[in-house]
Order: sequence, then C-alpha cells, then structure tokens
Amino acid sequence: MQYKLFIQSNDEQYLGALVAGYAAKRNSRQADAFDVVIMHYNDYPWLEAKVGQRFLRGLERRPWAHDDLQSFTPLRFTPPKSMGYQGRAIVIDPDCFAVGDVMELFTRDMQGAGVMCRMRPPLKEMPAYRASSVMLLDNAKLPHWDAEKTFNELFEFKKDYLKWIKLEYEDDANVGLFEPEWNDFDRLTPATKILHTTYRRTQPWKTGLPIDFTVRAKPDKGAGLARSLFKSLKRQFVGARPGRIKDGYYQPHPDPNQERLFFSLVSEMLAKGIIDRQLVEREMASNHVRHDALDLCRKLAA
Repeated sequence: MQYKLFIQSNDEQYLGALVAGYAAKRNSRQADAFDVVIMHYNDYPWLEAKVGQRFLRGLERRPWAHDDLQSFTPLRFTPPKSMGYQGRAIVIDPDCFAVGDVMELFTRDMQGAGVMCRMRPPLKEMPAYRASSVMLLDNAKLPHWDAEKTFNELFEFKKDYLKWIKLEYEDDANVGLFEPEWNDFDRLTPATKILHTTYRRTQPWKTGLPIDFTVRAKPDKGAGLARSLFKSLKRQFVGARPGRIKDGYYQPHPDPNQERLFFSLVSEMLAKGIIDRQLVEREMASNHVRHDALDLCRKLAA
C-alpha cells in the first residue's frame, strides 16, 4: 500500500506547510512508511488561469484571487488522480500539525468509505458541515475526483465552491467520520492527534501582521434571503470586494502552548538544517511570518 501525506500551500502559508510536513515525520514511529508532498499553488497553472474570473460561492459570484490566504483549497481534491487512483492519501491544510502518529490514521479501517473526515460543529449562523481540511482518502474509491474539472465547473456556475469544500457532492455512503482529535480546531490536549490552528485571525506565526485573507460574507440576521442576495449582487456589480479588511491585524493565539509548539518545531528545523535562517527572514520580509519569529526561536532554543 502506498501512503502519501499531501499539504496544501501557497506563498503566504509556505512556512506553515514545511512545519506541518516536519511535524508529521517527527512524530511518527514509521516516518519512512509515507511520503510528504507539498502542493503549492504555483505548481498548478489551472488555478492561476482563472484569476479575476467569477466563480459560484454560495449566494455570491466572487472573483478568483491568487493572493488570498487560502487560494490553495481546490488542491485538496487532487491526490486521488495524482496517485493514479491507488493507495491512500491524507490531505491537510498548512496550519495542521501532527502531534500524534499519522500512520495510525493511514492504516485505520475505513469501513468501505472512500473519504473520512470530521464534522465541524455549528458556529453562530453556520450549521455543522464536513470539514475537508483534514481527510483520509482511499483513492480507489474516488475515481470521480478530478479537481481541475470541478474547479472549472465553478466558473461555469455548475458547481458551488462551498458545497464542494464541504463534501456535499459526495455520496453519503462514501463518507465516514473519524474522531475530532484528528482535526482538533484550535484545541491542544493530550488526546489531540492533529492540531488545526483553524481560526485564521490567531494563527501563531502571523501575530501582528496585516490580515491577508478575504472574510466570509455573513448573512444578515432577520434580513431574509432576498436582502442577502441583493447585497451579494450589489457587491458584484458595484465592484466592492466582499469582506476584505484593509486595516485589520492578526491577533495573538489565546493558547500560548500552541504558539510554543509551532515555534519549537521551527527552532528544531533550523537547528537540524532542514530550513535556514534566510528562508525565515524572507518570509518575515514578505509579511508571511511575524517579524519576531527568529527571536522566538532563539528563546525556545536557549
């Protein structure tokens, strides 16, 4: 059986992806049993080909942008085809850090499902949904997954980005659920297997930097579908970009242990020569990583 861990990335989240790959290998007793593949936005020209074109996302027809923090999300559906629809894959976001052994996930009984994930609990006006940010895939059971084809269908308004990301196009019989600990949302406990620093405003390596992502458009409570649709259409034709915050900044993570975990991993990678100081300095200069990152690493290494 072939096993591969795929990590989505772009320029903004590249250091996070490197750290995620290191953490998975570091914390596995069978590190040689699986490969790590970083799927970088720049390596998939079909993503860049749609920049500026509008795609369907819920009630909106939003322009595709390559400079958004999460422009890599369509790549989470590429592994089955890239592996020839054979073997197993784990797909994670670049802000997901294994503290357990991912081989336990690779080798678990999927009970006939082609994809396993966790449910994201309801939050405010958003109902529960399948979280595709961490997935276990049995590629042989996913011959219908063709990320580039589905991505193009978003721009033909045949498919909805939100339904795609939430696995709503997948047959219920082909989806299984694993324990929340394999995709633990901003929660680090002794039971955590994969920590997901999912709340973007508090990602530990970005504290103090200007926000560089598009905030989801929120439906107006009590306004009704018609008014929400009107606002969406107004944004499209007037030209305003929905939810783009110009003057916001990333905030400190409320759990210092999660910040310490991330920078301890970076510090280890620097000490082992897996990454060098120049890479971190470039990421700091590009505002992809907080400007005191090397200082934090020095403190942890002392």
